[in-house]
Amino acid sequence: MTLRRPTLIALLAAALLVTAACTPTPRAKAEARRPNIVLVLVDDLSKNLVRHMPNVLALQRDGTAFTNYTVTDSLCCPSRASILTGRYPHNTGILKNHGSDGGFRLFHRRGHEKSTFATDLRAAGYRTAFLGKYLNEYLPRKTLVDGKPYVPPGWDQWFAGGNDYANVNYTLNENGKLRWYGERPADYLTDVLSAKAQDFITESAAAGKPFLVEVSTYTPHMPFAPAPRDANSFPGLLAPRPASFDRLPVNAPKWLAALPPLSAAMRARIDLDFRKRVQSVQAIDRMLGDLRATLTRTGAAGNTVVIFTSDNGYHLGEYRLSPGKQTAFDVDVNVPLIVAGPGVRVGGVISAPVENIDLRPTFADLAGASVPAQVDGRSFRSLLAGSAPALWRTAALIEHSDPADDPADPDYQRFSASVPPTYDAMRTTAFTYVEYADGSREFYDRRSDPHQLLNLAPKLTPQRLAELHGALRGLATCAGAQACGLAGRALG
Repeated sequence: MTLRRPTLIALLAAALLVTAACTPTPRAKAEARRPNIVLVLVDDLSKNLVRHMPNVLALQRDGTAFTNYTVTDSLCCPSRASILTGRYPHNTGILKNHGSDGGFRLFHRRGHEKSTFATDLRAAGYRTAFLGKYLNEYLPRKTLVDGKPYVPPGWDQWFAGGNDYANVNYTLNENGKLRWYGERPADYLTDVLSAKAQDFITESAAAGKPFLVEVSTYTPHMPFAPAPRDANSFPGLLAPRPASFDRLPVNAPKWLAALPPLSAAMRARIDLDFRKRVQSVQAIDRMLGDLRATLTRTGAAGNTVVIFTSDNGYHLGEYRLSPGKQTAFDVDVNVPLIVAGPGVRVGGVISAPVENIDLRPTFADLAGASVPAQVDGRSFRSLLAGSAPALWRTAALIEHSDPADDPADPDYQRFSASVPPTYDAMRTTAFTYVEYADGSREFYDRRSDPHQLLNLAPKLTPQRLAELHGALRGLATCAGAQACGLAGRALG
């Protein structure tokens, strides 16, 4: 049969239309390439716990570890505010866990929830879920908008608790509805969060839409509550005794210099606390393994970036300090950051200074989204692939404002002499420099003094001190990625 020319043209046009309909558009291809993001954020995890977490170690083997990842403040709420917003505490105004200069209520009142990594990714078409500890002062029953338990903007799924550090007998705000959990083994909070996160991953993978999920545990924060199955594990385990244990630095700052040696009772408490901390992270470690197994089972593992980190570290006897945090010593501010997934170098180790303010812009970069100009951090996506971004910072900023001195604060430290006064600090790959409100200064050359036991500040020349002071002031007052980037490179 011979086709007439008009008929032939019509058939060719129809074929082209079918081909076009079946060929992915550039936008669809970009959608398929955008990775899912799983953030596991834990509470008060120091680096010395990682050796007891086989699934975290497996994640590290499969991905990249950052050796100079630094938090902006070794205190829960200021650090978490920096993670959410990508901004330093001096720009968020969240300086404490609660009260007039910190906590959830101030974070909400300042409108910070309208601009977080969750709002970025949700606007970019991601499904988003939050599970666990949000910000200090947040309570599941809190009503702020429509008379219902409050859910912040940016989250499609919301399962958040309050001051639930015991991990039993708690209430969760589950998408605006309250649900009570008791003290059965099945109610242990980390396990509950794990199950809900796995459900969200399964649902999201089936929907074929990119997703972001943050699982934020309450452990290993004090009282270091382990899952029932782990309560008798690690018998006889003792706390590490690094070179800094029960030892003051030479030329210690005023607030630290008068601390007496640790008593036998304090040493025993430190050993017990460390064992409980190790016990309490076992459920976290299992959760990480289960989340990764769920990603594999649902076919999402090959297109999911998994991040493991902590809001701050924790000291146990170092520098004669009773258990706590808030100092500028590495044990409190230099915490794990481990990333694995597509575009991430396997077995990589990154020494470039990265901070928690960099998580938001990195998530946005992975998702093809933009961030507001007021964000202080920068994306470290290229570092994940093994290349250094142009003009990357050489110094990270650490801030601390007035100690937590309210017994109602979950981070209250009964031994107030172990809490430093207000300070600003600067941490590079080579040294740590600290300026306290009382005029004390510290300078530790961590290349020759990795345990930070020789304070060299009294021996620095006036010119060097002026240079350090100027660089630190620049960081402590910067605003926005461009200005903070310049300030972070002031020392070259």
